[in-house]
Amino acid sequence: MSELLRRHLFQHRKEHATGIYSVCSAHPWVIQAAAEQAVQDDSLLLVEATSNQVNQFGGYTGMRPADFRNFVLAETRKAGLSDDRLILGGDHLGPNPWRKLPAAEAMAHAEVMVAEYVAAGFTKIHLDASMACGDDAAHPSDEVVAHRAAQLCKVAESSASAGNMPVYVIGTEVPVPGGATHSIHDVPATSIAAVEQTLAIHKAIFAEKVPEAWERVIALVVQPGVEFDHDSVLDYNVAKAADLSRWLREQPETIVFEAHSTDYQKPDALASLVHDGFAILKVGPGVTFAMHEALEALEDIEDELVPVEKRSHLSAVVERIMLTEPENWSPYYPGTPEQQKLLRKYSYSDRVRYYWGHPEIVSAVRRLMANLASISIPESMLSRYLPNQYWSLREKRISGTPDSLVIDRIRDVLRDYSQACQFV
Repeated sequence: MSELLRRHLFQHRKEHATGIYSVCSAHPWVIQAAAEQAVQDDSLLLVEATSNQVNQFGGYTGMRPADFRNFVLAETRKAGLSDDRLILGGDHLGPNPWRKLPAAEAMAHAEVMVAEYVAAGFTKIHLDASMACGDDAAHPSDEVVAHRAAQLCKVAESSASAGNMPVYVIGTEVPVPGGATHSIHDVPATSIAAVEQTLAIHKAIFAEKVPEAWERVIALVVQPGVEFDHDSVLDYNVAKAADLSRWLREQPETIVFEAHSTDYQKPDALASLVHDGFAILKVGPGVTFAMHEALEALEDIEDELVPVEKRSHLSAVVERIMLTEPENWSPYYPGTPEQQKLLRKYSYSDRVRYYWGHPEIVSAVRRLMANLASISIPESMLSRYLPNQYWSLREKRISGTPDSLVIDRIRDVLRDYSQACQFV
């Protein structure tokens, strides 16, 4: 699978601008939507899990790497995607979940995690040791980061099966996962000096510790100047990233850029990113935000068509659970109680995505879906609440069942990425 990804990405360099988008989510509807899009496109599908989401202790999903692989395969097979079109990746694999521990202890946990990811068949590995650990006196230098990345790479190499060696992504200029937690006005693009220093230091240290792996370092995470905060998006500016794009064109055809936090970018911006060498586009909160919008719209429909005593009251359940268990949003949503309430529902960072697996919320979603499946939603009402899905139904692209409406709303986002990546 890693060789398929390499061939696809370097087609970008040799022939024309093609790319691939990476779906970073553990929600079944998102995986189903992504698989359906890949089937329609006859494309590869790249799905990634993060170190906080999936690890040897279960992460916030409760899944270890092998569990996540089995979960994704079950969903993609239901959608009719061939197993040989699925690529699994591990994102931000490093000491981040244990960064409050001393570095040696945090890195020992990270080694076990990386070994589990690779043994489970994950073939795209983002080595991210850029964060400070508990006993680091300051932010780690590029040399320390590269040494730790090589340490993890060595574990990955020894955990891989013959004939299916991983490919690697490196880079220390990584945007805040899930978006900025404060208002943003400008984010500078990574400088050429920083790119060259990152590559040179990693190459030298890998040559010493894991020389056989360097040829499989396929991408470098850089900042093209895109980001989002709670209520605004910093759009891609071609001029801002012009030096990066020019530098990449001058390099041997062995590396591409990976862009994080591309959620909520306009369709033409996504296409420009791919054209300019950012051949791997990461999307996470953007797809679950769309899913949340669809569920809210369906609840509005439910309120009009279903007696109050039978309703799911989904929004009220979500709000109650988030208030009862605030650890996944309260450190990130500032302001007054009224402002925080708005952020819980509308923030682009979409931290409600951490709660969809809660048993009470799962139950409320099921009731919502069952309520709407038992009645006929007037087309005219659908036009008001989910206008894109109204047209999908009119054009017979979807069946009109409640779950088909949610999945098609998610695909609204994925279709923009698909078009930008220009699959051939």
